[in-house]
Amino acid sequence: MSDQIDATDRKILAELQRDAGQSLDEIAARVGTSKTPVWNRIRKLREMGVIRAQTVVLDPEKLGLEACFFVLIRTSEHEAGWQRKFLAALRARPEVLEAHRLAGEIDYILKVRVANARAYDAFYQALISDVRIFNVTALLSMEEIKNTHALPL
Repeated sequence: MSDQIDATDRKILAELQRDAGQSLDEIAARVGTSKTPVWNRIRKLREMGVIRAQTVVLDPEKLGLEACFFVLIRTSEHEAGWQRKFLAALRARPEVLEAHRLAGEIDYILKVRVANARAYDAFYQALISDVRIFNVTALLSMEEIKNTHALPL
């Protein structure tokens, strides 16, 4: 699919990643084309599934979500039923911003955003009551050095 995306598409995508709230006129001026081709390309990129959604980025600390934990999960359960239950539990928890299944000694890593350690403990207690987990290690992020959703284009 990447061969269907040309340099102009990539410039448009870069602009949208920088600020999806800018007008078509602003994007067109930055990309060096006019409004209608930009609109057509954005529509095409949506239809192709390259653009999955348009959203806003919120400041978690200004919303009282000051603690970011990376949660390492090891499980001794690997059957499909356990995995379905575990994934459903993760999807039901709004604190879980990201969840990844890993290769290696750790089975899953979660990025969890909560107000504080007490809120993390409530999340943890709810998770282990929903599904059996062999081992959980929580790492508190002391400082966020880089956080971006922008893909390298």
